[in-house]
Amino acid sequence: MSPLQPHPFDQLTPDFILDALDSVGLRGDGRLLALNSYENRVYQVGLEAGEPLIVKFYRPGRWTVSALEEEHAFVVELQEAELPVVAPLVIEGDSLFEYDRFNFAVYPRQGGHWPELNQVEDRKQVGRLLGRLHLIGQRYPFQHRARLSIKGWAIDSRRYLLEQDWIPAHLLAAYRSVSQELIELMQHQWDAFDHVRFLRLHGDCHLGNLLWHEATGLHFVDFDDCLSGPAIQDVWMLLSGTYHERSQQFCDLLAGYSQFADFDFSELALIEVLRGLRLMHYAAWLARRWDDPAFPRAFPWFDQPKFWEQHVLDLREQLSAIQEPPLSI
Repeated sequence: MSPLQPHPFDQLTPDFILDALDSVGLRGDGRLLALNSYENRVYQVGLEAGEPLIVKFYRPGRWTVSALEEEHAFVVELQEAELPVVAPLVIEGDSLFEYDRFNFAVYPRQGGHWPELNQVEDRKQVGRLLGRLHLIGQRYPFQHRARLSIKGWAIDSRRYLLEQDWIPAHLLAAYRSVSQELIELMQHQWDAFDHVRFLRLHGDCHLGNLLWHEATGLHFVDFDDCLSGPAIQDVWMLLSGTYHERSQQFCDLLAGYSQFADFDFSELALIEVLRGLRLMHYAAWLARRWDDPAFPRAFPWFDQPKFWEQHVLDLREQLSAIQEPPLSI
């Protein structure tokens, strides 16, 4: 499908959105605001009675109904444990709804902005929240959500990009070589940590998925990528800067985290492997979504040679980073 051909999300007209809400007994007043989302489509909708709500229409074919229901159940479980999360509304016993082949969910509106985590106490607070989240995540495993793996995030991503001819000809040999070498090294590192416990995670725990509001404090949002994986997956994206800065940030997070859950320090050696997986998965994610008109508009640089030249360079740098000593405290 080319970007010029119809896409399933084209069906989400204002009337369609209002009709979908009406199907679950919510009467919109016509005020619609599209919110920043690429994987799904998310709107703020004004109601005839009450505060505006957020409605999320899931990308068709991405998740099974069972996987979506498991995501919702996890977030509700966290909410019931009094964690600050934004859980879907339950209407007549259900939180996942279907309208004309679209699965959708409705959420309360949660205002706020990204936290900067510049202060020690802010990082400790996030650590406490993550510790509580992971303590609950250990209770039992996901049955239908994805499981973090080298195959799913790296091998399959590489195969897709090569089979779909995304790599420019002048970079093809370099990409084949460095990506294969990186996968082999990541697999070697991954296999050495087969003792690491997998638990239910947020899965995409970066600052963009944390909201701070003066009245309500910190909230976790967007569990769309929740999965099974090692605890460090929910930690490493919160670390940035030099080696010393990242080490100090981790110490602060750990000070809060360890109040509620134990942390396996051997997982620190997986940080650069996880970064490598994210690099490879991100490029394939953009390629797989290129038929969605929102992606060429939002990422116009993706199909240009300059992006792929930088991507090959990033993979080479990541190959070196994985061979460096891991973060320590």
